[in-house]
Amino acid sequence: MTPMDRIKALLNTIYGAQAAGAVFDKILPVIEKYSVQKRKKETFFSHQDVILITYADSLNNQGSPALETLRHFAKQYLKETISDIHFLPFFPYSSDDGFSVMDFCQIRPDLGNWDDVQAIGRDFGLMFDFVVNHFSSQSQWFKNYLEAKPGFEHFAIEVDPSADLSLVTRPRSLPVLSEYKKNDGQTVHLWTTFSEDQIDLNYCSPDVLATMIDVLLFYTSKGATILRMDAIAYLWKQIGTTCIHLAQTHDMVKLFRAVLDLVAPDVIIITETNVPHAENITYFGDGRNEAQMVYNFTLPPLLLYTFLEQDVCMLSQWAKGLSLEPENNTFFNFTASHDGIGVRPLEGILPSSEIEKLINAANRCGGNVSWKQNSDGSQSPYELNITYLDAILADQSSEKTEKFLASQAIQYVLPGVPATYIHSLLGSRNWQEGVLETSRARSINRERLWVEDVIRQLNNPESFRARIFFPYLELIRIRRKQKAFNPNAGFEILDLDSKLFCIKRHCETQTIYAITNISSQPVSVDLPVQKSKDLITGQIAEATSFKLKPYQYVWLEQK
Repeated sequence: MTPMDRIKALLNTIYGAQAAGAVFDKILPVIEKYSVQKRKKETFFSHQDVILITYADSLNNQGSPALETLRHFAKQYLKETISDIHFLPFFPYSSDDGFSVMDFCQIRPDLGNWDDVQAIGRDFGLMFDFVVNHFSSQSQWFKNYLEAKPGFEHFAIEVDPSADLSLVTRPRSLPVLSEYKKNDGQTVHLWTTFSEDQIDLNYCSPDVLATMIDVLLFYTSKGATILRMDAIAYLWKQIGTTCIHLAQTHDMVKLFRAVLDLVAPDVIIITETNVPHAENITYFGDGRNEAQMVYNFTLPPLLLYTFLEQDVCMLSQWAKGLSLEPENNTFFNFTASHDGIGVRPLEGILPSSEIEKLINAANRCGGNVSWKQNSDGSQSPYELNITYLDAILADQSSEKTEKFLASQAIQYVLPGVPATYIHSLLGSRNWQEGVLETSRARSINRERLWVEDVIRQLNNPESFRARIFFPYLELIRIRRKQKAFNPNAGFEILDLDSKLFCIKRHCETQTIYAITNISSQPVSVDLPVQKSKDLITGQIAEATSFKLKPYQYVWLEQK
């Protein structure tokens, strides 16, 4: 079936046979606006894929646009290690640090412009946020809706406030509906999954669908190589259901994929669904018709738990299930992002008593906990708001960089594409001042830095930033040379010791044993390998037994 045939079939499924033709007629001119890109890549993923996650203004320089500042920094320090840069929303916004988008097709003037973005794209792949679920209450779109302008009458989801919404899954402890007044004086209650400033888009409307397909293809025309579908799990609403992971939501992902397969077949979709693992991986679809990548949301909290408990058993057991059949699907492996450390993905893996240990540890280390509202009115933990570095070190005064780097070494050997948040790479600690300034817990790991201060610290080899940054870059540099670390290369988890995480990665030309001591004590290792080379140190080893120092990691290439 061709992509165009898939589009028609999906419209029929989503909107019904009677309406599908009209919806197709609405979106076809939008699709035809954009030139079809010829496929250039045989496969979507490579062992050289490494993604940097950042806000456009994470680094700033007085008098220069932030995008220009980031471009200079990235060219100087990251050209040989980072393949792609994920820009968190850099559009005009009204709240939520960019995720309440006012204009989906403009760059914030203080950051620069599309020319600056495309200049970065000459050296790096570009990953953009496709904020697919909602738009700002301060946007022109919303003003058009309130005025009932043609094409915008049904942009938002109007709900009778007496409707039974008790089954709706809530990611926040906020009301699901917010009240607004239209220009004609009518009061309406609109669906607002995340906040009253973030109006959920009504995908029952062909006008919304056509508009968002236009946004999707506009991003590809500006050089996007990866598109992150933010909060995709909540896209379709149907009263009387949980309104999460609905069949129509999956069909919408398939529809966006079919549109990209038609116009920009090399562009990758990644779905952002901070939910338990079994739910998360459903967004691969059949392996060919939904996302090529999904966020590996279980990894950050489970890896943190592993280091706190100094026991790899749960991590190893979970990691054994990371196999994927199709070669064009893989995990997006990360430990930190602009958000906190989600704990919902641990449901079904750890009992609540063990999750409570993570909550207590975050509180001890200067972090906070965000909560979500359950259908029975109770609350449960949603995420830990703390930098991953402070969470792993478990001591705000600690400067044991080797412990944090050990956690990142595990992330970088798992099957999947590794991604590193800029504040992890730069060794940033909890930004308590930001929490006080904004009254938002998530600000703790969203500090805006002055680039001259960062460079000054990097130029001092004794500084904490330098002792994180340069060993981290070296780890990445070494990894990108190893074909056995292809995202879809074979792997086997070896149960050597409760203090050792060991994974065997292999392809036709290379076999690597990656072993990490996650404890504060030396641990003996016994491997059935007669001769190997440690890719980290370059040393040749002929012994099958050796000791790893606390938090030491080795990548042993079998000879």
